[in-house]
Amino acid sequence: MTRLAQTAGLTDIQREILSTVRDFVDKEILPVATELEHRDEYPQAIVDGLKELGLFGLMIPEEYGGLGESLLTYALCVEEIARGWMSVSGIINTHFIVAYMLKQHGTQEQKDHFLPRMATGEVRGAFSMSEPGLGSDVSAITSKAVQDGEEYVLNGQKMWLTNGGSSTLVAVLVRSDEGHPEGTAPHKSMTTFLVEKEPGFGEVRPGLTIPGKIDKMGYKGVDTTELIMDGLRIPANRVLGGATGRGFYQMMDGVEVGRVNVAARGCGVAQRAFELGVSYAQQRHTFGKPIAQHQAIQFKLAEMATKVEAAHAMMVNAARKKDSGERNDLEAGMAKYLASEYCKEVVEDAFRIHGGYGFSKEYEIERLYREAPMLLIGEGTAEIQKMIIGRRLLEEYRFQG
Repeated sequence: MTRLAQTAGLTDIQREILSTVRDFVDKEILPVATELEHRDEYPQAIVDGLKELGLFGLMIPEEYGGLGESLLTYALCVEEIARGWMSVSGIINTHFIVAYMLKQHGTQEQKDHFLPRMATGEVRGAFSMSEPGLGSDVSAITSKAVQDGEEYVLNGQKMWLTNGGSSTLVAVLVRSDEGHPEGTAPHKSMTTFLVEKEPGFGEVRPGLTIPGKIDKMGYKGVDTTELIMDGLRIPANRVLGGATGRGFYQMMDGVEVGRVNVAARGCGVAQRAFELGVSYAQQRHTFGKPIAQHQAIQFKLAEMATKVEAAHAMMVNAARKKDSGERNDLEAGMAKYLASEYCKEVVEDAFRIHGGYGFSKEYEIERLYREAPMLLIGEGTAEIQKMIIGRRLLEEYRFQG
């Protein structure tokens, strides 16, 4: 283990899990990540390995066959996995948001039906809020559910669905106006539906189409898709929690977990960029000595290491706050904002240290340089985080004049 980004107060079990994950990353992910990423190939062998390690059940309670670990344990595992290849952490993140939402808000029947199979990775989760025209403005959702007897009929188009093809269970947020009087606030007329489907692309169940993978600058390997609902019929017992109108709150609860996850990814990618930068700086010689001995490079390394350490500390704090049962939207927003911004800066400094070679696809830093920007916009843009942080600060520090 390196000196940076250590976490005090971990149990023996947590340390053992992290050691196992780091070993898996070093042996099974890092040697193949860049090659798979350049081919935009789904990392099936890596995913199978994560299933064997029990990682798909990491936060699922033991009574449902999971490991029953904390958000902190999960976030630290994500940090390690993102250090190897950020796309792999995306594959498990959406799975965990859905499992968390089921655990917190699902009916007993829904928990019994889904969680044991999610723990083994047999059922793989994805969640869907965004739409083509709304970005982070969740209250503007236009996809709709209309009740028809014992079923609901869903219509609309969703966007930016991570694991859209490979998942078999999607938590979809739509508008559902039945039973809500005219003029109800938009966020009080939304419902989360648990939509089961076949993996793959095209029409994956009657009324539900996953058109294909969106071609992206980075964050490759993982499939990012649209989701089109056209007369999709869902039974009433697949409304998350059994009652309509609570979907917005359920999703926001899940997104707090997701924001800690994105912060952890930023920490992992930044750690890897620092490792690559500090290693290359000791091997590359100019003017008769390693470039690490030039003050200009030492200053860069000092700034990079400080950012890695600071982002890790904020991410750990946000995870521990959620684990304690306290509200953590302020801390999660701060951690996500800082970790993603610092990640971009650390990656760019490592890229600069590599000089011309940083631009070559032969060097790993080229991949990181394309991956880091996703963290600036995933789970809410930096600007959205600042809005959340600002509003919460004004709540906490209300002027008492």
